[in-house]
Amino acid sequence: MSDLESNVEVVAKAAVMNQLPADGSGVRAESPLFHAELEVLAKQGPQQGGVHLRENKLQGHLTLRCNQNNPDQLAAVETVLGLALPIQPLTAVVKGDISIRWMSPDEWLIVVPGEQTFDIESCFRDVMTGHYSLVNGSGGQTIIELWGPDVVSLLKKCTPIDFHPTQFPVGKVVSSIFAKSGAVISRTGEDRFELVIRRSFADYLWLWLQDASREYGLVIEV
Repeated sequence: MSDLESNVEVVAKAAVMNQLPADGSGVRAESPLFHAELEVLAKQGPQQGGVHLRENKLQGHLTLRCNQNNPDQLAAVETVLGLALPIQPLTAVVKGDISIRWMSPDEWLIVVPGEQTFDIESCFRDVMTGHYSLVNGSGGQTIIELWGPDVVSLLKKCTPIDFHPTQFPVGKVVSSIFAKSGAVISRTGEDRFELVIRRSFADYLWLWLQDASREYGLVIEV
């Protein structure tokens, strides 16, 4: 290696793109369940039932892979998000509109308000050190929130997970088969759950949930 080469510092920069349409661009952001017209169904559909459903749409979905034993990386996450990375398996942490779901010993799903995604991702690039990966999958996923007195009975039709409170307490998160597809399932309250699902299966799961909840009554919320 020459003296010139030894003095050259190569800094790899990731291309960070703001996925939100610019104001005045005429481009409209549409969620995976946009076609279902949930806002219309919320007004015209049943107002009482055993299961309530809402799409928490157009959120920012960032998949982070890093070393949970690296204190600098843990500190960087807390600096950016204002909450600590959950390192206990199958758990999630929430602060305001930001949540982090444990996916594996070196992988986490971070969900943030959609309009903050670009700034948060950019901040990660500025403060994160060492070997890590951060992928913005916002356009490929959505969140379905389910709650109500019959929500557990509904979920038992969809997945083999044991939802008894001793086995699936509030704060637990799992990735599992769901209605022959898949979902990341979080328990956010005694009778309240969130499903992170892929865009390509959103329509199928929407139709499935309508059918599976028929005996309980399905209320659409916005």
